[in-house]
Amino acid sequence: MTYLLWPQHANGPRQEFSPTLTPYLAERNDKHSAIIVCPGGGYHRRAQHEGEPVARWLNSLGISAFVLDYRVSPNRHPAPLSDCQRAIRFVKHHSEQWNIDKYKVGILGFSAGGHLAASASTLHRLRFYEASDLIDQESARPDLAILCYPVISLMDHFHEGSLHNLLGEYPPDQLRAALSNEKNVTDSTPPTFLWHTADDASVPVENSLMYAQALSKKKIPFEMHIFPSGRHGLGLAEDDSAVSKWSDLCETWLASQGFGE
Repeated sequence: MTYLLWPQHANGPRQEFSPTLTPYLAERNDKHSAIIVCPGGGYHRRAQHEGEPVARWLNSLGISAFVLDYRVSPNRHPAPLSDCQRAIRFVKHHSEQWNIDKYKVGILGFSAGGHLAASASTLHRLRFYEASDLIDQESARPDLAILCYPVISLMDHFHEGSLHNLLGEYPPDQLRAALSNEKNVTDSTPPTFLWHTADDASVPVENSLMYAQALSKKKIPFEMHIFPSGRHGLGLAEDDSAVSKWSDLCETWLASQGFGE
């Protein structure tokens, strides 16, 4: 079953596309952790290989997963982040129904989806839409974040497509800075796992490096892995024997955070 994120009467989307959340529930009877998956696609589309296959991998670890189909271009900010905040609240609100520990709800994002996940991690104290129901009384803070070759900055080393699809053709510097997540890390940013390839030709590795530095300054726990080589958009990287190790490394990190078996 796929769930519509927004009630009909809310100030949510009125476009042809309505954001959805698709559950992939782990087969277990105890209270357990969950992770919302944000596929990449430059805020222009949502890459399928960064959605369901990743959810199935999380299921294999004993973690329930929810794939978020958030709004993309021609929708602009704050539409995607509104959808992401709503998704986090949605899972927490329905946690009893799905046997999920509402205090163990994480977020995972690839590329532009990584920017979305990082934005949810750093800007959770801000509300980007008007509350419409009981779901919106839940916290929008994720309990951990996994950022895979993420877009982080919209100012330095930025990905041009993500910038323009999210903010338009000529966004003001003030707005670009406000959504550059290396500037937004706070004491309440959740523990984070990052990985990138050093020669990523689409989203420069400096994005992950800047975010890690910001996390370090705020003493936020993090783990980062930079692989020497690999194209952008690898997802689970099953066709790359070196980079595919990221999922094993992440599994170990997740266990250390109390997520999984």
